[in-house]
Amino acid sequence: MENNTSIKAVIFDLDNTLIDFMKMKRLSCEEAVSAMIDAGLDMKKEDALKKLFELYDKYGIEYKDIFQVFLQENTGKVDYKILSNGVIAYRRIKNGFLSPYPHVQNTLIELKKRNLKLAIVSDAPRLRAWLRLATMRLSNFFDVVVTFDDTGQRKPSKVPFEAAISQLRLTPEEVLMVGDWPERDILGAKSLGMKTCFAKYGYSFGVAPKTEADYEISDVEELLKIV
Repeated sequence: MENNTSIKAVIFDLDNTLIDFMKMKRLSCEEAVSAMIDAGLDMKKEDALKKLFELYDKYGIEYKDIFQVFLQENTGKVDYKILSNGVIAYRRIKNGFLSPYPHVQNTLIELKKRNLKLAIVSDAPRLRAWLRLATMRLSNFFDVVVTFDDTGQRKPSKVPFEAAISQLRLTPEEVLMVGDWPERDILGAKSLGMKTCFAKYGYSFGVAPKTEADYEISDVEELLKIV
């Protein structure tokens, strides 16, 4: 594959592109549910996990009061003994698991050596996005970080992409967007005329679909063959 020398910057999605967010979420929730059952929650683990992820679908994967709502809806009250055990178990697994996909750091180092600007466009809240980057020791790689709190708009809206491109002081045609969500990352970026790359290794909804992306990668280090 011939490198595209017109690309001057790479924008990454964060969750499931640089970090395996959904795996971390599943493992953390499994541990939280087990801890809540040990503390007195009268539900089968499989049923509790199903109900919990239905609530995430309803309120959003970042919803901070999810365990309170879960307990209220499934037991009729918030038992703080059960709640606290669930929250502590969730945080323990989340903080221990959070790490980049293989080859992320080396790829970012090489991209910087090639004098490419790097950015993040994430639908995560500002503080959570920065905490994830700091935990993974990746925050210093990025020239621009645009989160949901910065624009009030989620992908595929053009607004977050436009904010990042403006801060990079480039044109859409000079920027490559890398993300795992075809309907948000790829279509949103293409609507502005950006080059796009589907990170199919991060797709977490079954078999990766065909997309309209200009490139597809199975490992983040394959970017080095593109730019």
